[in-house]
Amino acid sequence: MKQKFTVMMDQLKAWYTQYLAIAKVYVQEWIAVVIKTQHDLYVLTHEWFSAHVPRVAQQYDKSPQWAQKSLFYLPWFCLFLIILNYFNVFDRSPRIKSVQDPNIVIVNQDLRNMITNGRINTGSFVEELRASGRIDFNELFLSRIGANVTGRVSDILAIPGQRVKQGDILAKITSTELTQSQLSYLKAKSASQLADQAANRARILYKEDVIALAELQRREAEASSAKAEFRATNDQLRVQGMDQPSIDRLAKSGVIESINNVIATIPGEIVERKINKGQVVQPADALFTVADLSSLWAVSEIPESNAYLIHKGQKVTLVIPALRGSSIEGVVAHVDSIVNPQTRTVVVRMEVPNKDGLIKPGMLATMMIESQPTERLLVPSSAVIREDNHDHVFIREDEDTYRMVTVKLGPEGKGYRPVISGLKDGQEIAINGAFHLNTERKRQLSGG
Repeated sequence: MKQKFTVMMDQLKAWYTQYLAIAKVYVQEWIAVVIKTQHDLYVLTHEWFSAHVPRVAQQYDKSPQWAQKSLFYLPWFCLFLIILNYFNVFDRSPRIKSVQDPNIVIVNQDLRNMITNGRINTGSFVEELRASGRIDFNELFLSRIGANVTGRVSDILAIPGQRVKQGDILAKITSTELTQSQLSYLKAKSASQLADQAANRARILYKEDVIALAELQRREAEASSAKAEFRATNDQLRVQGMDQPSIDRLAKSGVIESINNVIATIPGEIVERKINKGQVVQPADALFTVADLSSLWAVSEIPESNAYLIHKGQKVTLVIPALRGSSIEGVVAHVDSIVNPQTRTVVVRMEVPNKDGLIKPGMLATMMIESQPTERLLVPSSAVIREDNHDHVFIREDEDTYRMVTVKLGPEGKGYRPVISGLKDGQEIAINGAFHLNTERKRQLSGG
């Protein structure tokens, strides 16, 4: 078996030697043909120049021998340069190195121009909490006005959007209940007067020794009780909406009026009306809502996990999208002391001036609440890339190399984020162009 293998190898070597010799002959012949062809072309070219441009041909003949030979090899040299250029031998742009670490990115000159580098430093950080909210009425200048008695609406004098002054009549209610109260008042007045007269007669009779002391005391007690009942009926009429001058007129004239007026209790604008003519109303019903819209509240519900960051007096910037993103500066006016057990939130509010009347209750708003300044290690928000639910920044390692590192950062405030872990003071990072670096990193990983 070994002998057969040796014989086979000897045959292969013989064939290789034979074919190599044949190839060498063909190559020599091909080279000779090429050289001869090139020589013939040069002769023809020289004859053409001698016939048409004799001065160039004479100059060539007078040139040194090495110059004439170099002209012979010039086409081959040009062909060699073309081959080198085809394989990008003369390309001076840095070629992308093979990147093994997926977090490394190597940049070229074009990408370097898109990047701005900077060093991480410690600075004053103001944490800014963004909370969605709404515009609401200022409850210090809001009044929900109801009926004082049970009755039927006989007349409506005010409509929504109308501005009213304190004491203006908004509606009139016809009430039999008010009639009964006035009748009770007149009866109590008459009973009080009769009781007073009886008590006075009893005093005279007692002095004349006509009646006993016990009888006098009984008459005086009845007069005192009648006066108390009279005062109670007077107070009942006041509760039912009659002012004291009207009650005094009733006492003098004895004329009962069944009309009860619904009166504006504060100046402002009628923002809601819940009655119609002929409707039966009760004291528990809110008929009108009057509000002074020159001062409003911005109200927001803060998650209980962030409630510790909010304190009364902190600066607030209120942004109202409906007013083309206009912002209003203010302070936190109130923070609730309790947590809503259903929503697990704490109510925060600020006062909003509205002298021009452009802000409407019910508008959506965003409250940006600033915390107290603290010294923190800061990184610009533009340097942060969010990927795979983690924050990353690019640290500059050398002129052309950046490394993407995972960092833990706090919430943004005024364009910066505080560093919790992952970076050190003084490290150089890409503060602008991080998106381009990440795109290039992915391209290099994909082999693009």
